[in-house]
Amino acid sequence: MVLKTIITATDRWHQKDSEFSFMFEPYVGDEVIALDCEMTSLDTQKAELVSIAAVKIKGNQVLTSDKLDIKLQKPENLTGDSIKIHRIRGVDLLGGEVLGDALQQLLEFVGNRPIMGYNIGYDMAVLNRFIRPRFGFSLPNKTIELSQCYMTQLQRATPDIEPDLKFETIAKKLDVPMVGQRHTALGDAITTALMYVRLLKDSLPA
Repeated sequence: MVLKTIITATDRWHQKDSEFSFMFEPYVGDEVIALDCEMTSLDTQKAELVSIAAVKIKGNQVLTSDKLDIKLQKPENLTGDSIKIHRIRGVDLLGGEVLGDALQQLLEFVGNRPIMGYNIGYDMAVLNRFIRPRFGFSLPNKTIELSQCYMTQLQRATPDIEPDLKFETIAKKLDVPMVGQRHTALGDAITTALMYVRLLKDSLPA
């Protein structure tokens, strides 16, 4: 399964004496972070964060007790259209975390572990839009795209079939239950983690 990284030498140099220097060290271990965020828009340049969730995977186990689940303060552009998707209303965000504090918690939780998710490039792009101006770097972690892992295994098994890469379809094909309600950050993060572990076993259901 291909890992991608967005680390830059400039960021590594500027952070060498900072509290986040550990994020730029090569990761040695068997843990991966499954990450999911809920946003107000599909436009990475306009989307505001509504919730952030992450769960650790160690080897082939999903550590549901070792997780991050944050709801943020209500963003100004929380609209009816986005609420229809993630079903998080303004009232649900009362007492939510300040964005800077939430991002700090995320960085400390993720560390230098690889980050895995469904359409993870979108989540990373939005997160980095807020992380860079606050902390001076973009997330340097290697990333793993779940749909790419699934497509690689499916095409190996059935090369003549055009894969359906929708989230719900992958979960169904892998015989993985949907955890919680779709488009909740924690539910999607755990479901994604379970799908990833299923793929690690390198055996697609018939």
